[in-house]
Amino acid sequence: MPGASLYVRLRPEDRLLLHERAAARGMASATYVSVLLRSHLRSLAPLPKDELIALKRAVSELGAVGRNLNQIARAANSNARVAGVGQDEFRAILKICEALRDHTKLLIKANAASWASGYAETQG
Repeated sequence: MPGASLYVRLRPEDRLLLHERAAARGMASATYVSVLLRSHLRSLAPLPKDELIALKRAVSELGAVGRNLNQIARAANSNARVAGVGQDEFRAILKICEALRDHTKLLIKANAASWASGYAETQG
């Protein structure tokens, strides 16, 4: 029965907490409860819209880095001189990729923890 309604009575203080936690996620209270219940029943850790957008942006950036590295590798394999690209540039690219990987891992960890505690972790 898709879209079935369920009515639940909440104490006023619980309703207030529900409203605060839903607002922290940028969701309506009913949507938050639905997502929370579904995630609990199915052992999921859903991503809020802002976090999902950030992950998609990170994947896009990694794609751009990968394309650039492929162009450099193609040029190097054809014995062409690649102007301005040396060990320092490759080290910088590696640092960027590692930082993006680490940031993405932290985002995923914070997402899972925030669903367990009910509050989104703020990144500092």
